[in-house]
Amino acid sequence: MPLASDMKVLVAEDHGFQRRTLVRMLKTLGAGTVLEARNGLEALAILKEAGPVDLLICDLDMEQMDGMELIRNIGQSAGSGGAGPGSVGAVIVLSGQERPVLDTVAKMARAYGVKLLGAIDKPITLDRLRAMLDLPGPEVAAAEPRRQFSVGEILDGVRLGQFEALFQPKVALSTGRVAGAEALARWHHPEFGLVAPIAFIPPLEQAGEIGELTFAMLRQAAAACRQWVELKPGISVSVNISLTSLGDPALAERIAAIAGVAGLDPRQMILEFTETAAVGNVGATLENLVRLRMRGFGLSIDDYGTGFASLQQLQLAPLSELKIDRSFVTGCADNPSSRAIVESSVQMARQLGLRSVGEGVETEADWNMLKAAGCDMAQGYFIAKPMPQAQFLDFLGRESG
Repeated sequence: MPLASDMKVLVAEDHGFQRRTLVRMLKTLGAGTVLEARNGLEALAILKEAGPVDLLICDLDMEQMDGMELIRNIGQSAGSGGAGPGSVGAVIVLSGQERPVLDTVAKMARAYGVKLLGAIDKPITLDRLRAMLDLPGPEVAAAEPRRQFSVGEILDGVRLGQFEALFQPKVALSTGRVAGAEALARWHHPEFGLVAPIAFIPPLEQAGEIGELTFAMLRQAAAACRQWVELKPGISVSVNISLTSLGDPALAERIAAIAGVAGLDPRQMILEFTETAAVGNVGATLENLVRLRMRGFGLSIDDYGTGFASLQQLQLAPLSELKIDRSFVTGCADNPSSRAIVESSVQMARQLGLRSVGEGVETEADWNMLKAAGCDMAQGYFIAKPMPQAQFLDFLGRESG
């Protein structure tokens, strides 16, 4: 299942065998160019010589320059204009350290402004790497993008209708039945095939140009969900919204208009925003959130537990749902600290009157752990991978039948 035939990946890992194993995994997933560094200093030198990379996978504990110092250098460079050694699309951290250490490093990376896909315990597996990269399954056409797309090219693709929403089911843990789905963007490039989010989301976010793609996904999601309700009246669709977009005073009206055109009840659309995003205009953001809730839209805080402002945002925003980040859910059955975080998050959601969703469910053990904790819904590859609208309708039809 190809990752991206011309995607450039840099692996910084001081253990030779583990580095070579990871390189083989990336090649198996189809990465065209995989560069190797034994420590942070070598990684910075490679970045300076070879130019931008789409993805950096780095170990924490390395000689001469460890992963934390490398992340700091990347963040500081990106903050000064994105040139030089800071030209990294996204980062995955891996280590043999305890989970609380990885979680703190993840927060540190976000504090430096680094686009972090997640933190993975060693030894890394092919399935966990695939899930972290949010790659389409083998039943979806292979991706063949170039190494790097400009913001202009991505926006041209949006305007030409080349972006498609795939839908990943959200299932009620109490019944095992589909309660909704999350819309996830994929790019059908006319030359390079199906392009995964890692190739277009970071550039759009960094340029502050995510809005057009967001509205394209909202329109597709609303129209799709309007079809679903014929099979399952109570179903909902979730769409990711950037907190930067919430600073636009007209946003609530625009989203309501999209639902109206599709004939979708706003109560059947959930707007997800990540807690790690920076809020610019707090007043306008809160006004939009209130307007959206008053109109009936659900509001979900995504990636819960990965940012510094968790409790503050729970207090300020009129939320209806809390999504527990996959870094805590995946493998929670075998990890005492992750299990404790999941259980406390579910309990807090219940006390606040919020629906709880565990994302990143990859095994039956994860599912059983969430169910035992009293979590309301689950989402992840154990249930189903993201799928096109026609396939999702079949998925719903089989359940209804």
